Amino acid sequence: MDASRPQDLPSVTVAPFDQHDPAFIADPYPVFAALRARGEVHWHEEMGIALAVSHAASSAVLKHRSLGRIWSDAKPVESFANFNLLHRNSLLENEPPTHGRLRRLVAAAFGRGHVERLRPWIAELADRLVDELCARIADEGRADLLAHVAAPLPVEVIAELLGVPTADRPLLQPWSNAIVKMYEYALPEDKRAAAERAAGEFVAYLRDLVALRRRSPGDDLVSDLVAVTDTDGAKLTEDELVATAVLLLMAGHEATVNVIGNGVHALMTHRGQWERLVADQSLLSTAVEELIRYDSPLQLFERTATEPVEIAGFTVAPGTKIAALLGAAARDPLVFPDPDVLDVGRERNPHLGFGMGIHYCLGAPLARIEVQAALSALTRKLPKAEAAAVPRRRAEFVIRGLHELPLTSA
Repeated sequence: MDASRPQDLPSVTVAPFDQHDPAFIADPYPVFAALRARGEVHWHEEMGIALAVSHAASSAVLKHRSLGRIWSDAKPVESFANFNLLHRNSLLENEPPTHGRLRRLVAAAFGRGHVERLRPWIAELADRLVDELCARIADEGRADLLAHVAAPLPVEVIAELLGVPTADRPLLQPWSNAIVKMYEYALPEDKRAAAERAAGEFVAYLRDLVALRRRSPGDDLVSDLVAVTDTDGAKLTEDELVATAVLLLMAGHEATVNVIGNGVHALMTHRGQWERLVADQSLLSTAVEELIRYDSPLQLFERTATEPVEIAGFTVAPGTKIAALLGAAARDPLVFPDPDVLDVGRERNPHLGFGMGIHYCLGAPLARIEVQAALSALTRKLPKAEAAAVPRRRAEFVIRGLHELPLTSA
């Protein structure tokens, strides 16, 4: 028996799903409902991890102080120097006291008005991108929402936030896409190698950008991260600066592009909700939260036990991993009435899409602004939007999204 496998597993917790099965990837939510009916925590043999599937158990995983983000280097270590550097120095992969120091410094830099400074610019950007989408539909009869709006919007926003020169911005999305593949389970070797290459190129680029901002500060987050100091005079190291910038891009881009893609796809297949949003822009803020809940862009978030922890009667041994299955928690009927119903006016919506506890997403306010700006532009400028074809879904389980979403207009 694998030594990492808990010895006292409940009898119902073997191989609850195949994360590579296209049918499961297409719609995992009935499987999640069946799992919740059987129990709140399940052991997944192939993935080597316990999965919390209820909202209560997932919340407990995210909040428990003895369940941490304990980074373990990708192996072999000599083959993943840059990927491991980014994660060893990331606030997402560290626990107190390191996490507290990093979060204070990054939050202080964020707190210098960057999000509010960008709000009108983001609205203008979303309008311009949707105008280009509409023009392409008018010329060709259809156009891809992801290529023209959902993907470029967050990349441009993060690039503007960081102060990346316009000419360099096309580099960012391919780097992010390659690196985040490493968060999937049983990744093929060629994609692991591609992730390390992308990490190396990204690290080298950001070292140059940090050096430039040290010499010539600007009105951007990298300049503020260079300048910010803690109460004891401590600063971010260069590796921490680089890791923070990469985290902002990967988390900000991957989450936002997939909320917009998954969300608009859901609205296209629930016409009443799309038409409701077109008719009433006051529903935009609740719609953003509902789209995050309804088809979560991040399905799973891991923690590692530092001492024995009990979650919903399941004992997590020290060194063993447990994950909050966010997509399952978001459809828990004990928390969300009619959880399989898309309701853009849903008022009570305590989804876990941005996490909980000390690792709650620092970029959540920015992500909400981006998604709301995209929805506002789409509903105003393309009210008769329809799906032009069945979209292709990405094959990955952890980061849930589409390859494309072709739209037309009636």
